[in-house]
Amino acid sequence: MSLPRIQARIVRHGLQPSSHELFVPTSSRLSPRRLLSTTPRHNATIAPNSSSPADPSQSKPKRKPLTKEQREFLSSALRVNQAGELAATLIYTAQTPPLVNAHPHLRPLMAHMYAQEEGHLDTFNSLIAKHRVRPTALYPVWQVLATGLGWSTAVMGREAAMACTEAVETEIGGHYNNQIRTLLEMFDQWEAEGYEVGEELRHLVKTLRRIRDEELEHLDHAVDNDAKKAEPHWLLTGVIRLGCRGAIWVSERV
Repeated sequence: MSLPRIQARIVRHGLQPSSHELFVPTSSRLSPRRLLSTTPRHNATIAPNSSSPADPSQSKPKRKPLTKEQREFLSSALRVNQAGELAATLIYTAQTPPLVNAHPHLRPLMAHMYAQEEGHLDTFNSLIAKHRVRPTALYPVWQVLATGLGWSTAVMGREAAMACTEAVETEIGGHYNNQIRTLLEMFDQWEAEGYEVGEELRHLVKTLRRIRDEELEHLDHAVDNDAKKAEPHWLLTGVIRLGCRGAIWVSERV
């Protein structure tokens, strides 16, 4: 069969290689899971017969495949972020009825914070599904604990509910900062070695920064609404922050 006819069959049956997968290195394309990778896959082309050397200016930038450790870090980051945003939506859901009944002026604020947390959860749900990352196996546990924490602090009063937000967002803000720092260090290393950072990984950092800033906005709202007046503030926030650290550690691994 002639070369033009072979090419025509390839195009007609859609047999060209697909575009690169974000989370899988080139050597793992046939794996059923997709984990972060920076190596693009190019559509098959037939090089024209030419004796002239390739133009260096037309060459594609190099992208370095992720190591096993880097892929595991990114998988655990998406897993724990999804779990954390699920917990946040449940905390606000449980806090809102008793808190708004006692303090109707807080309704717009609670609705605003919940809407942002719901958007964060939607973002990580999408990323988890897109890249086939296993969610945490402890979903049912976090659902019960987050709902209980939200309801109990709201019943304790406005100050306690806001202290809960202060404690949670302090830990979450630091957690997102650590993820961003790790990714930027990774990028610096690649660029020092002459590799290009993929646009999707840069977008991930941009997304993490936006979500972190919104979480820290919630922290400011909590302090503005007398979180520091909760009694005993140091004990309440200390226990909640310790619980958040434990939940993050477990969700990254389980």
